[in-house]
Amino acid sequence: MTDRLALILALAIAGLLAADLMLDWGGTLFVLRRLDALIEWLAFWR
Repeated sequence: MTDRLALILALAIAGLLAADLMLDWGGTLFVLRRLDALIEWLAFWR
């Protein structure tokens, strides 16, 4: 994974979490669970 891709992923995740908290979507737990699955999936490709 390149630094640019890691930065884009980090900004996307932070933006989604911020939007969830601001707009009160109530999906923070869902997003964190999906983030955990994404991390596991990315670790497989490492």
